[in-house]
Amino acid sequence: MQGSTIVARDTGFGFALRVLSWTRGALTLVGLAAVLAVGLPGPRDLLLRQPLAGGMRLSEAGAGGLSAAGTIQAGGAESAAEREQRAVAEFIAKRYRVSPDAVANFVSAAYRAGGEFSVDPLLILAVMAVESKYNPVAESVLGAKGLMQIIPKYHLEKLLEHGGEDALLVPEINIAVGAQILREYLRRFGGVETALQMYAGAFDESSSQYAGKVLAERSRLEQIRARLRKQAA
Repeated sequence: MQGSTIVARDTGFGFALRVLSWTRGALTLVGLAAVLAVGLPGPRDLLLRQPLAGGMRLSEAGAGGLSAAGTIQAGGAESAAEREQRAVAEFIAKRYRVSPDAVANFVSAAYRAGGEFSVDPLLILAVMAVESKYNPVAESVLGAKGLMQIIPKYHLEKLLEHGGEDALLVPEINIAVGAQILREYLRRFGGVETALQMYAGAFDESSSQYAGKVLAERSRLEQIRARLRKQAA
């Protein structure tokens, strides 16, 4: 009995030594792996260091973006028309304290409608300023709706193709219909002032106060256009 106990103790002690040895060996391997991980580039680092077909590395491309060919996509040069629209939108956004993104869309829609219906887009924008101050959901007590404050019952035929009067709360449709109305009045009456007074339902108002406000606003926008054209000359 006494001898068996001694053998069991020796066996247990030897096993403990072997476990300690294995543990030290494992820790050594872990440390070596850590050193190698720090010293050697990982797969992503290797990818970032690989040169592209054009000689640029992915790490050098940065946030500029890559095309399928592996080169940075360069933005196209801004045209004169785009520069004018951007400058007009920035002016309106600051003057009326409205969202620059929303105003940029309104300006773009005004230029499209102006081209389609042969109406000065700055006049369209000036009417918007006086009518709603660029609030696309504005609605008057008389039922005028949207950016250009159109009264649906007087222009139902223009709204049929757009699905009815509720479409007037869609900025692009409101602007397009407003431009159509302006074109009709301009053709019927010839003069801008008279057409604007008719647009406002103030045809008999002798002072032409409404037209004066719109034309003053258009004059401000025209100054931006004139300045840009002067710079480009």
